[in-house]
Amino acid sequence: MSVQAAFDAVPREAFVPDLVWIRRDDGWAVPLRRQDDPDRWWALVRSEDAVTTQIDDGAAEKGIWPTSSCSAPQVVREMLELLDLERGHRVLEIGTGTGWNAALMAEIVGAEHVTTIEIDPGIAEQARRNLAGVGCPVRVVTGDGEAGYPGSGPYDRVIVTAAVAELPFAWVEQTRPGGRLLVPWAPTFHPHGPLALLTVEGDGRASGRFVAPSWFMPLRGQRISQPDRNAYRERWTEAGEPEIARFGITVTAQGQSIWLAGAASRPWRL
Repeated sequence: MSVQAAFDAVPREAFVPDLVWIRRDDGWAVPLRRQDDPDRWWALVRSEDAVTTQIDDGAAEKGIWPTSSCSAPQVVREMLELLDLERGHRVLEIGTGTGWNAALMAEIVGAEHVTTIEIDPGIAEQARRNLAGVGCPVRVVTGDGEAGYPGSGPYDRVIVTAAVAELPFAWVEQTRPGGRLLVPWAPTFHPHGPLALLTVEGDGRASGRFVAPSWFMPLRGQRISQPDRNAYRERWTEAGEPEIARFGITVTAQGQSIWLAGAASRPWRL
């Protein structure tokens, strides 16, 4: 099944909760309830924008930082195309969110082959209900995605829907040789938080290149302060603002190396 066919089969609205969050002109995010303004809720769901489904890890009335969302459809399409999924592939998703992405992948590879992990118990439970509502019995695990989930591995594909600064080696260990990992990056070397597409090699390491911009919320255990973000951006600017495609990455059990291709490839030390 193609990615577009999966989109046609899985309605986004079945995964967006009745309570979402919108940004006011003063910078605060405030709740929008479907029953209060159904037209605006539907406009958000049918848009090409991400829909924020949690603020500040569960703020009650207003907040600043999005901490869970239903990703923008175009970003979801691009990532699924990059994964190059096939029927029967075992897939691990880090960051379940609403469950929409897991349902799309299940259409392509089969629901029995998809495992998805969510750190927030309330969000995980809502995703289970959403998936059950469309008859999609993927495995939803409540836990810290940095540890992966070896019980359903080894995986042919690992997809991450939260940005990292340090790629957990557990994800590499749980992916078969030749398998792919698709991981959004925190803005530690490029301000657009690029996607890393890695392939696991026979010796257990993973390597690849950064392929496209992305803007994902960070893993909860890998959040970066604003002063550090500013410092990273200044370093990128001082280096001549190198393009995303010039950066690559190698990950081993001893750690990760991000490098910048040029006349002579050199490490990009954080």
